[in-house]
Order: sequence, then C-alpha cells, then structure tokens
Amino acid sequence: MAKTIATLLGVVFILVGIIGFVSPTFLGTHLSMTHNIVHIVSGAISLYFGLAGSLGGARMFCIVFGVVYALLGICGFLLGTGPDRMFEALAALGLHLGTMDHIVHILLGVVYLIGGLATRAAAAVDRD
Repeated sequence: MAKTIATLLGVVFILVGIIGFVSPTFLGTHLSMTHNIVHIVSGAISLYFGLAGSLGGARMFCIVFGVVYALLGICGFLLGTGPDRMFEALAALGLHLGTMDHIVHILLGVVYLIGGLATRAAAAVDRD
C-alpha cells in the first residue's frame, strides 16, 4: 500500500505544483513559487519511492512524510494568526500558509501515514 500511496500522491504533488504557477489560489491555498517548487520536489521524491524504491523504503518514507505534513498542518492551526490562521514562520522562505493549506497538509499527512502504517513492517522487509 505504501508504494501505491507514494505514487498517487507523487503525481498529485507534481500536478498541484504545476497548477500553482497558473492559479496561485488553487482551492483556496496560498501557492507561491517556493511552495510550487516544494510540491514538485516532494512529488518527485514520492514518485521515486513509489515506483523505484523498495517496499520498506516506501513504507518509511510514507511514515516520515506523513508525520512531517501532519505536524506542519497542526502547527499551522496552533501557531497561525488572524481569521485565516496564517502561519508566517516560513515566510522568509516564501511560504505563507493559511487555513486551507493547514487542512490539506493534515489530510496529506493522514493519507501518507495510512499508507505507511498499513504496510506491515514484516512484509516490507520480506519483499525488499
């Protein structure tokens, strides 16, 4: 399951990264050039683990990425300010994250975690 999730979300990340250059407020998010590049790079890494990486590697990637994205979304809600819960801690990098960004990050984190945790560690080791 980890390889499938990594592959599918890799494609989604790359598509959203490309769409963000044309529509910076796609689905109510705040997609800057930096944000789009992060999406494209994340998508490429995710595709690598989904298509060419080992099952164990894909499982670990999904768990780590899931934790990182879920925490980013949660921190955004907890530390964000104003009506859109803007999280400006990463503004120096060109990332301005609002409510919709936080929701999407939490959802991505949950899906990645499901993919990683639903892939049994023993099966991942046996198939590597």
